[in-house]
Amino acid sequence: MCASLVLALLTRAAVAGPPYVSDDPEPTDYQHFEIYTFNSGTVTRGRTAGESGIDFNYGAAPDLQLTATLPAGFDQTAGGGTSVGLSNIELAAKYRFLHQDTFGLDVSIFPRIFLPSGSDNVGDNHASLLLPVWVQKDWSSGWSAFGGGGCTFSELRAVDFCQAGAVLTYQLLPRLQVGAEIFHQTADSNGTPATSSVGVGWRYDLNDNYHLLGYVRRGIENTSETDRYSWYASVLFTF
Repeated sequence: MCASLVLALLTRAAVAGPPYVSDDPEPTDYQHFEIYTFNSGTVTRGRTAGESGIDFNYGAAPDLQLTATLPAGFDQTAGGGTSVGLSNIELAAKYRFLHQDTFGLDVSIFPRIFLPSGSDNVGDNHASLLLPVWVQKDWSSGWSAFGGGGCTFSELRAVDFCQAGAVLTYQLLPRLQVGAEIFHQTADSNGTPATSSVGVGWRYDLNDNYHLLGYVRRGIENTSETDRYSWYASVLFTF
């Protein structure tokens, strides 16, 4: 149960701020959509788990983004077959309450509700709530830094945990942005170890409406148990 849960949490986190685990505070533009079709996963010792799905984001008001994520999950164990099913549906709202032009930083809150998966084998069959704060600073030279963190509170209180991460990106070409991330997630009281990782990501803009995103990361703490390697790939539609 512990191994399945930590994999669900790591895989789930990878859609927080595509393509990175950490999120940024910038909401979807007012009355515009951002729709991600994604595949993500994490490999540990003897197990591979992940999700494919659609992540809907809508700019419902200035500085307010509404989000719904509909994932199908899979969990494969060495010699144990593969389980497939509906994973944790996510509902969230991002609100930016501070801006760089007046405060020097963008700052947002982005509470996110995870509904139970209804399965003991795919995702987490308990409801949970993530309460994070995200910040960002941009520079005219093409560099940008964002990150922050928060804690997840579950119906199963023994698995509450916190996470934090930071990302540095650079606009390498007019259509290509690259970045690097460091991320940490604390242990839970059921004995699942803490995990830390480093990753690299990229975004390529085919045009104003279609974008390709990718990300790979590697654990640097308790690697075999939590994150030998992870991936995220997405096609983003903006309009």
